[in-house]
Amino acid sequence: MELDALAFEHAPIGLAILENRIIRRCNRAFGEMFLEDPAKCEGVSLGEFYPSEKDFHMIGERGLASMRRTGRYNDERIMQRRDGTFFWCRARGQSLTPDQPFQRGIWTFADLSDERPVVELTQREREVAILTCRGMTSKEIGLELDLSYRTVEEYRARLLRKFGARKLAELVAKLSGMPL
Repeated sequence: MELDALAFEHAPIGLAILENRIIRRCNRAFGEMFLEDPAKCEGVSLGEFYPSEKDFHMIGERGLASMRRTGRYNDERIMQRRDGTFFWCRARGQSLTPDQPFQRGIWTFADLSDERPVVELTQREREVAILTCRGMTSKEIGLELDLSYRTVEEYRARLLRKFGARKLAELVAKLSGMPL
């Protein structure tokens, strides 16, 4: 096996080559993280590893917008293993085709389970949590998700309760896995 193939296969982080969000090749760490044989991932939509189709499309739209501007995208999100369990994951992507960002790219995936446990959240709670971690205000989140400011505040109050946080800064710290 050539050196570059060895590096790809044995990298200590999940690696995947995607074409139009379809996995063309992934390494052992990716397979271990998602509880799937890497060979069985080839030709599979990355959407199969998201908690919902809505998450797949929403994150895809955000990623595409960023990649059109910079050629790169990164975030932290909830993903789903083959056994149905959810986990926090850091995803980073680099387009290899700048004119068509999703046509081909290399992506890394890091399991954040040890730093950030998953709390049972609804789809909308996940969206509000992710945007809160990005530093958006309730008004900005409302505009992004087409919700009223008060509705976003209600979702944030639920998140505070679910995570046992007393204030927003503590919630963000818990969501981001920062030590308190």
